[in-house]
Parts: sequence; C-alpha cells; structure tokens
Amino acid sequence: EVQLQASGGGRVQPGGSLRLSCAASGFTFEDYAMSWFRQAPGKEREGVACIHTNAGSTDYADSVKGRFTITRDNAKNTVYLQMNSLKPEDEAVYYCHAAGHILGSPTDYWGQGTQVTVSS
Repeated sequence: EVQLQASGGGRVQPGGSLRLSCAASGFTFEDYAMSWFRQAPGKEREGVACIHTNAGSTDYADSVKGRFTITRDNAKNTVYLQMNSLKPEDEAVYYCHAAGHILGSPTDYWGQGTQVTVSS
C-alpha cells in the first residue's frame, strides 16, 4: 500500500519557520520526483517545490524562492520542506506528491495535507 504521510504543519507568526516532512512507503522512493503543493481556501492547488531523483535538482515557485528549501533523504524515504520567512500568503494546506513511472506508464501519488497557518 502506498502511503505519503505529511507532518510538521502548524501555526506560526509571520517571519517564522516551519519544517514539513513527508514519509513515503509502498513504492521505490528514490525513483520518484517528490514535490510539495499547497492549496489555500478558494484557490487552486499550486506547486511549491520539486526535487528530482538521484542528482536531486530542485525547482521552486517564484513566490517561495529564497525562502523555502526542499530536500530528500532516500535512506529514510522522506522529503522535507524547510519554510523560512513565512508570510500570511503562505497559509495553506500543504500536500506532498510523488511522480514516477511503472512499466513506462506515468504514476503519481498524493499524501494527505498538513495545515500551515501564518498569523500573528
């Protein structure tokens, strides 16, 4: 059974930091690109950050560049999102996502969300 278990959300003041974690199981983690998405109330889900396989190259949404860092630990089957200098507009439910292939066919998985609240 595939599982993506996100954790680390919570309430933080503007300017604060949080570290999200997503523990994966049920698939070959190192073969999958891992991403974080977020969805604020009334808005569409948007990609925040992605880390690719092996070499671990990363991509970020312009809105979080320089503030967020995505990393992965293939030994622990876990992807992280370090969020610094948080702003009220970062408030959303954050989801982790895995994208890869099975027998040449694209496959992806979603985790449950974790709420990030940025408020003074």
